[in-house]
Amino acid sequence: MSGASSFLQRMRKAEIIELADHVGFSDYDGLKKTDLEVALDEYLTENASQFSTDAKLAPFYKNRNGSSPVKKESSTSSALAEIDSKVKSVKRRATKAAEELVATDDSEVEPATTRARSALTRTPRVSGLSNLSFASNVPLPPSPAVVTDAIERQTRALRSQVGSLVEKAGITESAEATREYLSTVFTVQSLIVAFELWNLRKEVLADRYVFTIPSVPYIKTQPYDVWIPDLFLLLTSSFWGPTSLYATTSLIVPLAAAYFFNLTAKPSRGRQSAHFNYTFDPLTFNIVKALLTYVIYGQDVTFGGLVDLESVARINSALFGGYQGLLVGTGIGALVTLYEAVLKK
Repeated sequence: MSGASSFLQRMRKAEIIELADHVGFSDYDGLKKTDLEVALDEYLTENASQFSTDAKLAPFYKNRNGSSPVKKESSTSSALAEIDSKVKSVKRRATKAAEELVATDDSEVEPATTRARSALTRTPRVSGLSNLSFASNVPLPPSPAVVTDAIERQTRALRSQVGSLVEKAGITESAEATREYLSTVFTVQSLIVAFELWNLRKEVLADRYVFTIPSVPYIKTQPYDVWIPDLFLLLTSSFWGPTSLYATTSLIVPLAAAYFFNLTAKPSRGRQSAHFNYTFDPLTFNIVKALLTYVIYGQDVTFGGLVDLESVARINSALFGGYQGLLVGTGIGALVTLYEAVLKK
């Protein structure tokens, strides 16, 4: 067959799979929509006598054959009527033969009668044909294996529909874009610094009570106190002392060292300027930050009074794990940098 009927072409793939399950056609795994249309079209055409009376498939057969299944059913009924007529004729001839044998020889009454009954027994009954026609349209109870296959087909169809919905909603593209953004050394290092700043903010810019949201009995909520950072602390040395010390030891000095001691340079030809993979070497950044953290926050080195030990104590109490937490962050950043370098090699 050169192609599928327009009835199947107008259907979605999930609807075609559901129709295939309805008629017992299961050889559609891995088929594209167009191939599935052709295969199901051939299957329905070959089994038209079985499914022509199915109301769900009436549009298919009407579109394919140019006539409705009702006409086919009428032709089937006429064929059955012809068979019934032939059966009745055979029955009459068998009865007549039995009567003739009885009239000819009384000694052969019993054998003749016996042959007549055998002939009648072998003769199909009209009601049996009608029952056979009715039973062909009634689905038999399926076996456990058939039920299992049907469940698997329905599961595949549902999975296909869910996949289509996910694709249309753009969830897959968003997840891929998010993963690509997070899978960089810069993102990992930024998250580490953001976590440190979040903990430091609670110390240098403490929250201040503003008001209370009263309870709402209708929705059964409890009173809720609202706190916001005390922005007036931005005008005091209590904020700028620890903040400037953390910024100098954890950001400014390590970034300066990472810019000038950049080991990510690629070899250049001639007098052309070198090309760097990173503007700031992430490995150098973490090494210098770890050294300053250990010396200042771990050993209380003031560099001739330039470092305020009170600010050091406040930073140690604010950060998660103290200065050891800062060292863990630099270790994670260095490992991620080395891992990326090994993969690129």
